[in-house]
Formats: sequence, structure tokens, C-alpha cells
Amino acid sequence: MRELCLDIETTGLDPRTGDKIVEIACVELYNKVKTGEFFHTYVNPRRDMPQEAFKIHGISSEFLQDKPIFDHVARKFLDFIKDDKIIIHNAAFDTKFLNHELRILGLPTLNMNNVIDSLTIARNKFPGSPASLDALCKRFNIDLSKRTKHGALLDTELLCDVYVELMGGAQTGLSFAASAKNNSQNSKEISSEIIAPQIRRNLPKRDFPVSGADLEKHQEFIKKNFKTNLWGF
Repeated sequence: MRELCLDIETTGLDPRTGDKIVEIACVELYNKVKTGEFFHTYVNPRRDMPQEAFKIHGISSEFLQDKPIFDHVARKFLDFIKDDKIIIHNAAFDTKFLNHELRILGLPTLNMNNVIDSLTIARNKFPGSPASLDALCKRFNIDLSKRTKHGALLDTELLCDVYVELMGGAQTGLSFAASAKNNSQNSKEISSEIIAPQIRRNLPKRDFPVSGADLEKHQEFIKKNFKTNLWGF
């Protein structure tokens, strides 16, 4: 199953007051494993970058001057996500911005039935515990050393790792392979004492009737060595 982890960076908190998207990233998962496929772009917001936002993600107005505007990347973005499941940490924030921009262009908005909020999953799974992306990475021992500032692509990569752990861990997809490997190893360790009877059961039946002379000798042996005739002779 194809799923996409998504994150954006913006100039502020509310698109209705003029805040804009400045970075979009999506990383593809297939059966909870990263495929190496991703969508990533910076976006020229055609406005200044507030200092508060710059402190969070470090993306400056100067850096964004030669980047494409949202109009020029929107269709490529929609083509990449298709109609697949999208995992977002605090989905209400990202979808608010993306759908606002898509509506302006008259393009289809995100199918909210396909949106999975990893923040909600984390809060349900660990009630009362911190559920930020940083906190979840620390909980699951995911390396945060490269995350000196927020960045959509890096955060999306981390979100993929967090989401997989929230859904049960990477080993889930390896269970069949592990089982097959164990079965193969076990088959090599079966002793010849176990295998031999299985082979003998497959051999054709062979009858060896007792001769009259052997039967007489057996009867004499019983009479000589046993006071009680156990076999009825």
C-alpha cells in the first residue's frame, strides 16, 4: 500500500491573514517502507519572511527569490500524491494552508478521508505524554542530530520513521521473511532419526511370513523359559 508522509514550512500561522507556504515535502512509503521516491520544492511566497518564522526554519526571503511560486508547483504536487493516504503531524495546520492555496487556483483540494494525523495517533497511544515530532523521535530512539532547525524534507523523513513505529515498527513487514528463514534453518537441523521413519513410511509394504520350523522353535522356547504361556501357545 502506498502512503505519503508530508510536511510544509510557512511564513506564519494563518493563510487567511496572508501567510504563505515556503516549502513542501512528501516522502513515499510502500507497505511502511521508504521507497526513495519523494517530492520536494521551495516556494516563493512573494512576500517578506517574518523574523519569528525565520528563527524556526531558517528560510530567508533572499533564498526564496528565485524559487517557483505555488501556482507553478501545484499540479506537480497533486500528480505526486494522487489519491493515496497522506500522513501529517498536526494535519489541521498543513491541510489548512494547502487547501487554501489549491482553492485559489481552482484545483482539487486534499481528500480529507485520506489524511492520517500522526499527532492524534500519538496522543491516543501515549495519553498525557509529549507528542511533538521531537518528543516522539526521542521516544523511539530516532536520530535527531541533523535537526538543528525545522525543514520540511528532513521533518518528513523523521515523520516516516515515527509513523512506522506508531503503527507497530519496521519488523512488521519482515515477519514473513523471518519466518521463511527460520523454517529453512530448522529444516537443516532436523536429525536423521526424525527423517528416517518418514522415509520408511513411504517404502512399499513387504511381508515376511514365519516358517513352520521357526514357529516350533519359538513354542519350545516359551515352554522352556516361562511357566505361564503369555502368548497363548
